[in-house]
Amino acid sequence: MSTADLHTLTGAYAAHALDLDEREEFERHLAHCPACALEVAEFSATLARLGSAQAMPVPRDFKQRVMASLDTTRQEPPRSRQQPVGRRGGQRRRAVYRLALAACLAAALGAGGIAVQQYHQADQARARAAALQQQQDRIGGLLTAPDARTASGPVTGGSGVATVVWSRNQDTAGLLVSGLPELKTGTTYELWFNDGGTMRPAGLMQSASGATLLTGPVNGATGIGVTVEPAGGSAQPTGAPVVLLPFA
Repeated sequence: MSTADLHTLTGAYAAHALDLDEREEFERHLAHCPACALEVAEFSATLARLGSAQAMPVPRDFKQRVMASLDTTRQEPPRSRQQPVGRRGGQRRRAVYRLALAACLAAALGAGGIAVQQYHQADQARARAAALQQQQDRIGGLLTAPDARTASGPVTGGSGVATVVWSRNQDTAGLLVSGLPELKTGTTYELWFNDGGTMRPAGLMQSASGATLLTGPVNGATGIGVTVEPAGGSAQPTGAPVVLLPFA
């Protein structure tokens, strides 16, 4: 595949739509092409915004409205004008509809419990979505900053690539990464600002791929790093960086 063809794969790469061979070839190209790295970061930020759309929550009074309707909704079957209903047939039908009503009541009670659970889950989902939206808005602002710059490099111990985007005017940096090795239970990826050899904590990564905004100002940092740390993070790196990129 020619270099010109590789330049056209940024959107497909961000959407994970490449096969394994194309992905590996593109990632080798991405490590040496800041223009493609920036375009992938922009695509990833846009896709993340689309994925953070909030679902409509279950109404708070759903259970109460269902229960109230049971007393006012007729449960009698429509009568046939062609065949009169006999006593025994009528009793049988009434029995069937009483069972149907009981089934509806049981379903309504179950739905009420599910609604309450879904409402609490929706609250949590809205909070997560709001936090994600805020971060993606900031990443979008960073990517479009007039002085935004990028640097890319390979992921140690994996086949992926990492790209850092930063703005001195905004005093902000973000990381786009893919292909990080799978973590063991009880560990996490932690971000760092490299202050001339001294690593300053810059937050934890929520996932092993995608775009993440570093916590804290760039200040005089000369680059960023990523290490594997115990769950909850560390005050100082406890191992060698899996990602180390300069602001250059």
